[in-house]
Amino acid sequence: MPGTKSKRATIYFDPALHKALRLKAADTEQSISDVVDDAVRMLLAEDTEDLAALNALVSEPTVSFETFVQDLKAKGSIGGAASTPSR
Repeated sequence: MPGTKSKRATIYFDPALHKALRLKAADTEQSISDVVDDAVRMLLAEDTEDLAALNALVSEPTVSFETFVQDLKAKGSIGGAASTPSR
């Protein structure tokens, strides 16, 4: 973020990941720090999207497995030879 001070942190990488990170940084003409910062920001943005989707599900009614299966049987979707899939 422009105008904000960065905080220093020590991060240990698997040697192969560190090599890939160095190559990515060189290829994109960025510092390793900038590449890691961008990756963390994307990861956290994905988390906020996941949390928003989860919060949207909270208001949905829940149905127990037993109730769901009983409803399927009552509707004729399961049970009896006619609804048994052939193998």
